[in-house]
Amino acid sequence: MARAYTIATAALTLEMPVKWLDNTLSHIMVRGVQQERQGVARRITIDGLLILAVAIVLINEFRISLAGAIEIAGQLIASGGRYASPQGVSLELNLEELIAGLLERLENAVEMAPVPRRGRPPENKTGRLD
Repeated sequence: MARAYTIATAALTLEMPVKWLDNTLSHIMVRGVQQERQGVARRITIDGLLILAVAIVLINEFRISLAGAIEIAGQLIASGGRYASPQGVSLELNLEELIAGLLERLENAVEMAPVPRRGRPPENKTGRLD
């Protein structure tokens, strides 16, 4: 099984807010994102991170919709960084450079991201809502 990362680590890597990433993954299926039932945290593989990183570049550069950007990102990655639309628009992306930057940010994010707490929260014996 491929290594997968938490939403917090992925958000730090992508330099996006956790809420944006969580909302995106709630509404759009992204290859490389492991989603189970409610209450189980999502996990994102390198493939999922790469698709989201390319989609963010497309959104920032061309102001296209998130769903469209994710679809084109998947095609760009599958074809090694080249995309041609049915209407004849060609797009080329330096995938190696993007991957190198993504892996460098991921390495830093793994060190900085908070580790999710497991189990029941500690019991509040004071009665205050600190």
